[in-house]
Amino acid sequence: MAPPEQKEDFSLKETSPKIGGGRVSGSDKLTSSFDLVEHMEFLYVRIVRARDLPGNTVTNTCDPYVEVKIGNYKGTTIHFEKKPDPEWNQVFAFAKGRIQATSVEICLKDKIVVVNGGGGGDQIIGKITIDMPDIPTRVPPDSPLAPQWYRLEASNGTRARGELMFAIWWGSQADEAFSDAWHSDAAAVSGESIMNCRSKVYVSPKLWYVRVNVIEAQDLVTKIKNKNPEVRVKAVLGSVILKTRISQNKNLNPTWNEDLMFVAAEPFDDPLILTIENVLAPNKEECLGRLVMPLSKADKRFLPSPVGAKWYNLDTSMSDDVADKKNVKFASRLCMRFSLDGGYHVFDEATAYSSDFRATMKQLWPGTIGVLELGILSAKGLLPMKSKDGRGTTDAYCVAKYANKWVRTRTVVDSFDPKFNEQYTWEVYDPCTVITLVVFDNCHLHPNGGTDTKIGKVRIRLSTLETDRIYTHSYPLIALQPTGVKKMGEIQLAVRFTCSSFFNLLQTYTQPLLPKMHYIHPLSPLQIDSLRHQSTRLLSMRLSRAEPPLRQEVVEYLLDVGSQMWSLRRGKANVSRLMGFSQGILAVGVWFDKIRQWKNPKLTISVFILYVFVIFNPQMIIPSVLLIIFGSGIMNFRNRPRNPPHMDIKLSKADTANPSDLEEEFDTFPSSKHGQILTARYDILRSIGGRLVMLIGDLATQLERIQSLLSWRDQRATFMFLMFCLVAAVVIFMIPPNYLLLFSGVFVLRHPRFRIDIPALPQNFFRRLPARADMLL
Repeated sequence: MAPPEQKEDFSLKETSPKIGGGRVSGSDKLTSSFDLVEHMEFLYVRIVRARDLPGNTVTNTCDPYVEVKIGNYKGTTIHFEKKPDPEWNQVFAFAKGRIQATSVEICLKDKIVVVNGGGGGDQIIGKITIDMPDIPTRVPPDSPLAPQWYRLEASNGTRARGELMFAIWWGSQADEAFSDAWHSDAAAVSGESIMNCRSKVYVSPKLWYVRVNVIEAQDLVTKIKNKNPEVRVKAVLGSVILKTRISQNKNLNPTWNEDLMFVAAEPFDDPLILTIENVLAPNKEECLGRLVMPLSKADKRFLPSPVGAKWYNLDTSMSDDVADKKNVKFASRLCMRFSLDGGYHVFDEATAYSSDFRATMKQLWPGTIGVLELGILSAKGLLPMKSKDGRGTTDAYCVAKYANKWVRTRTVVDSFDPKFNEQYTWEVYDPCTVITLVVFDNCHLHPNGGTDTKIGKVRIRLSTLETDRIYTHSYPLIALQPTGVKKMGEIQLAVRFTCSSFFNLLQTYTQPLLPKMHYIHPLSPLQIDSLRHQSTRLLSMRLSRAEPPLRQEVVEYLLDVGSQMWSLRRGKANVSRLMGFSQGILAVGVWFDKIRQWKNPKLTISVFILYVFVIFNPQMIIPSVLLIIFGSGIMNFRNRPRNPPHMDIKLSKADTANPSDLEEEFDTFPSSKHGQILTARYDILRSIGGRLVMLIGDLATQLERIQSLLSWRDQRATFMFLMFCLVAAVVIFMIPPNYLLLFSGVFVLRHPRFRIDIPALPQNFFRRLPARADMLL
């Protein structure tokens, strides 16, 4: 009989890595800047330059390069043509665990080009051999080791002509040369592909909302006579095209007073192009004028008051001839407001698990409240993602994003259990944010590579972390595929959230979640969704121009592009979240029914006595309720979550999804199904269903925030709420109920001039409470 198939373990596992000198958790501060990762030793060799090199016997010139050889590992610099004094400044890093040699051989060679199948190879100019015990050790923050000139030796031990400058030392991943070095575990990679193996830090470009308030136009000229013009304005910024509605004034002085909004990234590349069109037919327009506005001329706005409207002369000549443009007697005009709105936060992530809520203008940023440190230790049990030389292989790397800072680890080549041991730091402005980490397989290390393949994703909400505690866990990497949910491996992380001021941390729970402009001049959900689509496309384009590039598939997967599409599985998951909240209400109903049915007479008599006492002492009603809530929260403290949240396949309904549901979820949009009518109806249904799923998810989020008040998931929020209940119980007990009701009525019915435009303190606190949206797959 075949052995029973073992189910994959999708749970979160606590680990005990050897970090921080053996101290993993607790309130003791760790001194090392790399105390969240395991210490890794590397032998670094920095090849700087050479001088006075001799020419070879064939061409009497020198095409030098350096070869660093340690055992079976060999690193080679680039070669220069006809340059006796080359300068490389390249660093090689050899992992100590893989070194089996007793010495380092640095060989300077002259590259000989073989012509017409002639024999021979590269000529050795000279070499230098250094024994391992003679190599010094460098510990940051010591200054970098100064390179020295070394005389070359010939093969027979005599002195050769020329000198080589280099530095060699023992170091760790904390060395500043780590990220730019050639690593021995990527020895199979050569050429320009080495750049794709290196670890890098990226910063998102500053994103702005571009607001164009088109008001009116005057003195338009049309070639079509005896017909009421139907005029609209088309605005183009980059590849985004927006159009106003057709003016209600069917004349040559149309009015609109309509806002068009774009997203632009610094530095501004493309200008804003406005075209006034006369719609003659569904696909035929007449151009009545054109205006090109560089974004650098726009007013930067961060106050609620709008910028002033200005008149701009339109270019009505469609000819490129300068003489024709000078013959224009008068110019049509367009009145509009043109501004860069820096008072908004430009959304590039889903609001349920956003990592940043700051405005574009740096002057509006709140103060930092702490530091987030992430140690990416290792991965384990990764599945083969591609085939190489007839066998499966994986070249894994990680990308993490928090706020506007992206980090990318080095690529560990051909390993199912890669060890990264890299640590990164972010400043924290708001604890109610989420850091996201994704793992990818690098497919650009060899020619003809395709897109990088996603392996899995991890999200961690900062508000669920205790301050000054190091969390070391192994997170499952889960991928949802058309065949079902699959575990792709595990990623081991170490996370620490350090708070600079506990009072400032608690104070952030009472502040508005978004900048003030979002409440004074709010954007509609459709606007935010459209602008977020523009933001993600801009980020993908800009980050793909870095070196090494952060590719489009990585950026889109990390930003959850397409997560708003229709999915029957997600709909079932959100309904399950609603049912999970309603179970608490049903439990209260069952408890009350037991009391009413006298199933526990002692409890029923006690509740009746308490009810009579409250009836004759009405001032005890509210304090009793608050004290009961306080007591329930204190009792739930023992059952508080001990670990940070992770992807839950049961909550996501990924383990019970039907093949037909997955086929529909992985179907293309528009649908690939046959039949034009069926395809059109199916796409409309999916679009409506996607919005319905988002609505259900938002409702579930609000209800789960109520539930989180006593769950200790966000321990600071629960502590603040319980303290409020305790203080409120005492204060309300001391105040007569008639005065309390009078004050409440006056407060609710106060005049609008005594109200503020931004949300009140309870609303701010409620919006910061965690939900389980960041746990959804």
